[in-house]
Amino acid sequence: MTEDYQEENLIFRTETYLNEFVLKNLDKSLEVLCKCDGLDPIVEEVGLVNRCVDAIAMNASKEQLVSGLAHLECNVGSGKLHMHSQDWWVEDLSALRIDHYRRVIAAMRRTGVRPESIGTSITHYAQTSLKGVERRHVWDSGPFVGDDQRMLVETLIDLLATENITTITLSFLFGMLRMAIEVDASLDCRIEVEKRIGLQLEMASLDDILIPSTQTSDSMFDVDTVHRILVNFLQRIDEDDSGELSSCGYDSDGGLKSPSHSSVLKVGRLIDGYLAEIAPDPYLKLQKFMALIELLPDYARIVDDGLYRAIDIYLKAHPSLTESECKKLCKLIDCQKLSQDASSHAAQNDRLPIQMVARVLYFEQLRLKSSFSGGGSGGLSQRFMCSSSGVPSSCVSPQRDNYASLRRENRELKLEISRMRVRLTELEREQGLMKQQGMRGGDGRAGEHGRAFLASLSRGFGRISMFGGPAAAEKRRRKKSSRSSQGSEGKNRRRQKASFAYD
Repeated sequence: MTEDYQEENLIFRTETYLNEFVLKNLDKSLEVLCKCDGLDPIVEEVGLVNRCVDAIAMNASKEQLVSGLAHLECNVGSGKLHMHSQDWWVEDLSALRIDHYRRVIAAMRRTGVRPESIGTSITHYAQTSLKGVERRHVWDSGPFVGDDQRMLVETLIDLLATENITTITLSFLFGMLRMAIEVDASLDCRIEVEKRIGLQLEMASLDDILIPSTQTSDSMFDVDTVHRILVNFLQRIDEDDSGELSSCGYDSDGGLKSPSHSSVLKVGRLIDGYLAEIAPDPYLKLQKFMALIELLPDYARIVDDGLYRAIDIYLKAHPSLTESECKKLCKLIDCQKLSQDASSHAAQNDRLPIQMVARVLYFEQLRLKSSFSGGGSGGLSQRFMCSSSGVPSSCVSPQRDNYASLRRENRELKLEISRMRVRLTELEREQGLMKQQGMRGGDGRAGEHGRAFLASLSRGFGRISMFGGPAAAEKRRRKKSSRSSQGSEGKNRRRQKASFAYD
């Protein structure tokens, strides 16, 4: 077979065929490399695999350059160059074995193949090769996949980390993360995918982060993975805010506008939706639920309605929580960020601690006072706004003002009644505790609380009579007029009696 026996023997002819026909053609090189499966270690010893790998990478780079120049277009209006090329070899690489494929990708990186093409190839290879991976259910136990499937997933994730490809879609990254969890890949591989997801978490949807848990004794959802992704996102935000302050602009109101603030707000809404979805899980521990809430900064939520809804669902699904645990959980809600509807719901929510309800009512009262003080001057300015001739303007209807004042009065009356009910509940609870403990000196304390409650109750009824509306005002005017008429009649009678006495 060598030249020692005869010229142009079998080895010489094989080398000539490889050099002239196989290695110069990308399709032929792929075909020969696929035929090398099962011929180890002979093909490695003669160097056939390395030659095919290098040939594939070189031909792909040449075809990319030629096709790019052929499809190069110039936009006359903008003067920009646009390249339109399609790599046909992306689908053909999916037929390779995973170890051969890894070597081809590394060779393509050395020869200068575009990262976008490499990322597309990795995506297509993963979608093709991972179709047969079995799905694990929560109730399954024991090993269910072989080492080949685990090695396949770990290799693809390692390629994503090595190539530093930024064009991979977020849906593909979440798919790889779910697959890594299912095949029980190494923690380093999972952390690598989580870091890449954290770079663009603001583009994720709720279905993406609802990752089922594979542990039988844990909750239904993998909360730890979402927690690590959120940590990576916040680290990226801190780096952007510290290193790119010069790129920050100013909004229309003159305030500093950070490019990452909108991303934080999007992630805040995403996490609130995620908390509401996992809250009904009876196996979800309070520590994990609270840790996920505390991780987001305060400026990530403009309104805490979503957080209040999630906590309310958790309290309803976990009635065995102690009073101290409920207080710790409800302290995470900023009552000043609750809307009017959420505050009204919280004031009547029996699942919330009394301290939480009292805080809600307190801030609602402050809001009412600020609205009255700020809206009164505005209402007067609108009501007595005059035209150029000095005549008051009639653009504001008196009937509409009466309706608005009645609505405000009714709202304040409802709040006053709610405060009385809360105070009455506190007194009943304290009285019950005093009876159980058998405190001797508790009668004076209860009397003081009772007198305070009666005083607040009298003030409440005073406010109710004060906000009686136009009908009550009319009654008061009638009583006042009748009293004045009675007084005048009495004076006349006394004068007549006096005149009779002088006569």
